[in-house]
Amino acid sequence: MNKEQDFFYYLKKTTLLYVEDDDSTREELEFFLQNKVNKLFVAKNGQEGLDTFEKNRPDLIITDIQMPIMNGIQMIKKIKEIDPNVPIVIITAFNDTDYLFEAIKLKVTNYLTKPLNLFSLSETLATIAKNVNLEKENKEIYNTLKQYKDIVDERSIISKATKDGIITYVNEPFEKISGYKKEEILGKSHNIVSHPNMDKTIFIDMWKKIKIEKKSWQGRVKNLSKNGNEYFVDLIIKPILDLDGNIQEFISLANDITDLELSKNYFENMTQKSELNLNETIRVVNAYKEAIDESNIILRVDLDKNIIYANEAFYNISLYSKNELLNKPYSMFGDYKQIDEMFNGKIWKGKLSYQNKNNQEFTLNVTIFPLKNDEGKVIEYMQISHDITEIKNLYEELEETQREIIYKLGEIGETRSSETGNHVKRVAEYSKLFAQKINLNNDDINRLFMASPMHDIGKIGIPDAILNKAGKLTQEEWEIMKTHTQIGYEILKNSKRETLKTAGIVSYTHHEKWDGTGYPLGLKEKEIHIFGRITAIADVFDALSSERVYKKAWSLEKIYEYFNDEKGKYFDPELIDVFFNNLDEFLAIRDKYKDIYEI
Repeated sequence: MNKEQDFFYYLKKTTLLYVEDDDSTREELEFFLQNKVNKLFVAKNGQEGLDTFEKNRPDLIITDIQMPIMNGIQMIKKIKEIDPNVPIVIITAFNDTDYLFEAIKLKVTNYLTKPLNLFSLSETLATIAKNVNLEKENKEIYNTLKQYKDIVDERSIISKATKDGIITYVNEPFEKISGYKKEEILGKSHNIVSHPNMDKTIFIDMWKKIKIEKKSWQGRVKNLSKNGNEYFVDLIIKPILDLDGNIQEFISLANDITDLELSKNYFENMTQKSELNLNETIRVVNAYKEAIDESNIILRVDLDKNIIYANEAFYNISLYSKNELLNKPYSMFGDYKQIDEMFNGKIWKGKLSYQNKNNQEFTLNVTIFPLKNDEGKVIEYMQISHDITEIKNLYEELEETQREIIYKLGEIGETRSSETGNHVKRVAEYSKLFAQKINLNNDDINRLFMASPMHDIGKIGIPDAILNKAGKLTQEEWEIMKTHTQIGYEILKNSKRETLKTAGIVSYTHHEKWDGTGYPLGLKEKEIHIFGRITAIADVFDALSSERVYKKAWSLEKIYEYFNDEKGKYFDPELIDVFFNNLDEFLAIRDKYKDIYEI
């Protein structure tokens, strides 16, 4: 997608209000805009513009200043009271200086001077429309994620814990089954609900699986509620990993299987009593079978690995009929490499993905039990399963959403200053490469990789009139521009997430210079955090080496000369040596993530 296509794509998704009192000017611009936006609203004065905004809530406003009935400034003030975030572009004459400064105080997005240049207008609208749509996409992502969370919250017992097992979140079903209120359990270890009779080797296996192998653990756990009642859950614990595979936290999802376990225990206790007659045994066995059948998804498989029984729940989820399923090989659902291990005479547990009759995937948490005769020989296998398709999809959505939100946040800051989405990806990759080359630990490498895309997030607080000014900034405008480092830091510094706290450090320090002449604090040398020193080089290198629609990329000779001149002044000299020694790898990243219009 080239810049012109980009312009039309985002504007076609945007609703726009145009306010102008001069008939000829209004008609000319209305003709220019009417086929380029999703919907165009036109008003002849400020009062009409305000009424139109209140009724239709457009995404973007273009307005003249000097108009009858209500001027542009008065209209903007009232609109900002209704929606302080709506982007507004003002069209002003050179002699409207007083109005212009008042408009800037009202945080208008941009201003254009008369006579109006349609190319400049197109560039401005393209940038704003893209930003508006990115913000809409972010809201949709958050809304979708919230709905996923609400669905799972209603159906599962959920908790979250730190890497050390300290509880940071529980949902309402967790409070209900455990008897503890949130305020009683947050900050405590999960041991608070562990039953003292639980086999300690189970917990050793659990921690090995989730903390060392960094894989999900599934199993049945007996817990103890606050009032002393025992309860049983079918539990899945998932380590949430960052992009480099480091554990961020653990999420536990469980189903209450207390009734099933109590039925099982009752059966086992009763059958051990010598006075239990055959009829009673059969009755209890049938009751137990019915309890299992109602609460689980069941398959039975013979020694040749053919399906000999399925309960109604399996037919429902697989969409196969009885005639289509029975006596068919288990492998009809997929080529499972571990199938021999699954049916080797021992209990097997794991997660398996299946294809239903319509070739749709579903995932089960599976336990396979060997059933034996009186002589101890295996005669068939019973598979007891729970459907975890929604949970699996939620995990994948969570991980993908985390990555997407980080990049979207970075893109919003960059889009407002006419940068590209791939700019933040390249800066992330450059920063990661730097961190690896200087042997930072894995946690720091990953934190920087995730955080560096947000180095300019503070630009969301800078007026577009300053951010995208074509000419040189005045001293007053430059001082405002420099505050983007402080704005980004203030937004992120109090986050409980390491990634976001790191992004705050990057935002605050990536414009400091080695010789102390940078901003905002004038730090020098190693007073500047290593994350800021790295991101500074990554950001400048990408700006110089990447082509834009408004400039050509610098030659390698010119880039080398620039960084060599600024070594020990702007940039950390040791990092510049690392950069020069690995230039080929940095260029490979640039070429891999080229912007589309560069191809």
